[in-house]
Amino acid sequence: MANLSGLNAGAVNPNPNKSFEVLPAPSDSVSSLSFGPKGNYLVATSWDNQVRCWEILAGSSQPKASISHDHPVLCSTWKDDGTTVFSGGCDKLVKMWPLMSGGQPTQVAAHDAPIKEMAWIQQMNLLVTGSLDKTLRYWDTRQAQPVHTQQLPERCYALTVQYPLMVVGTADRHLIIYNLQNPQTEFKRITSPLKYQTRCLAAFPDQQGFLVGSIEGRVGVHHLDDAQQSKNFTFKCHREGNEIYSVNSLNFHPVHHTFATAGSDGAFNFWDKDSKQRLKAMARCPYPIPCSAFNHDGSIFAYAVCYDWSKGAENHNPATAKTYIYLHSPQESEVKAKPRIGTGGRK
Repeated sequence: MANLSGLNAGAVNPNPNKSFEVLPAPSDSVSSLSFGPKGNYLVATSWDNQVRCWEILAGSSQPKASISHDHPVLCSTWKDDGTTVFSGGCDKLVKMWPLMSGGQPTQVAAHDAPIKEMAWIQQMNLLVTGSLDKTLRYWDTRQAQPVHTQQLPERCYALTVQYPLMVVGTADRHLIIYNLQNPQTEFKRITSPLKYQTRCLAAFPDQQGFLVGSIEGRVGVHHLDDAQQSKNFTFKCHREGNEIYSVNSLNFHPVHHTFATAGSDGAFNFWDKDSKQRLKAMARCPYPIPCSAFNHDGSIFAYAVCYDWSKGAENHNPATAKTYIYLHSPQESEVKAKPRIGTGGRK
């Protein structure tokens, strides 16, 4: 478990949740956050073309290393052994960065348009990348060409893997479900249960379904099994009066299997899908939260606070724009499911 109590000690903390700031902050908005599977190493990709890594220690966040792309970086993922980071974005290629050995990054994948999402699939020893070129590509990082290219109905906006389940969200609200034991065939294709554009996805830890979040402040809870369809539901979140904000990030807690949502209202919340309860609503930050992530044991929840470009360049003032990465230590009461009344505590 990580102890964050010493981070930023002595400084006045402007964060409404008293979260600890990771320093130095990127110079432009953060597009993705991912923790390594071992130790507390946090990687952030950002619109300033950088991929940065910090080691989160008790009492400090230590900048470890960084690499550059030629254009804004949109996504990253770690190899399962915790040694290597993959990153991709608007320069249409993927860099493999042997971060822990101090090695130089090399190009291992490419698309015909920006790369929006990626995941390392440990069981296949392959990297999967999703692009605005309307393809998914699977890569053996030792080969120059993809081992398989899967056509998508539209541009890839979101992707989640919980082997053997993979779900891809595209433009026009398509959700394509794959069984990675047979990745060249679509397992099922559905239209999103939400009426607006898909922003994010998260596969259930038990692989029985997934969450989908939209730009219209709503989350859908969807089960794969036809016999379980009665358990599907949607709920509203990240709204303030008549103001409706995008749900930008969905993260399951790695231990308790509750989940977090983060949105363009600047808030993050913790939920339990099984009891249909919100466990904790956190105070709103002054800017949107475009991305978030739990560390490997769920003792740290990282989230970025910055402009998310949802209102275009005309609402971006480089002189006053600020980017923050914060760390929150979830209390057990915030992320552990509460026993249902009348069931003797059993689920």
